Amino acid sequence: MRAIYITGFMGSGKTTVGRRLGELLNLPVFDTDEHVSNLETMSISKIFASKGEKEFRKLESDMLRSLPTEDCIITTGGGIILAEENRVWMKENGHYVYLYCDPGEIVQRLAGDESRPLISGDKKKELLPLFLTRKSLYEEAEFHIDTTSKSIEVIAEEIIKSIKIA
Repeated sequence: MRAIYITGFMGSGKTTVGRRLGELLNLPVFDTDEHVSNLETMSISKIFASKGEKEFRKLESDMLRSLPTEDCIITTGGGIILAEENRVWMKENGHYVYLYCDPGEIVQRLAGDESRPLISGDKKKELLPLFLTRKSLYEEAEFHIDTTSKSIEVIAEEIIKSIKIA
């Protein structure tokens, strides 16, 4: 089976849903952020602070291409879609899934989370413009799943049904 790439804005549930999907399908799960962080031996926030967003995006793209394209789940960072070559890679090498979540719910989910390098301080002010600039890029995905007010179990089942892996 082709890889399942899970994309979406921060707080949409990519990592949690990916883990559950891996359990249900008995497939390994690779998280691009986690792999980049391990490779660089520092948190994503520290990579942004010390090397900048441009270098992080390069590391992220390189990581995406280094991961398997068969029999696995790959959860991505929210900004991986900024590079057209990443969107093309996911379309060509797997099932490309976008997890949508209402921005109001994302603000609630991220309340108190200071680990996100692109939003700090008044998250509500910073989050919506960032979400809107990325929305059309996320929507290029083959499958769209709304995670707003849904359980992890329901979301995982919707992904399985959408890509017809029953």
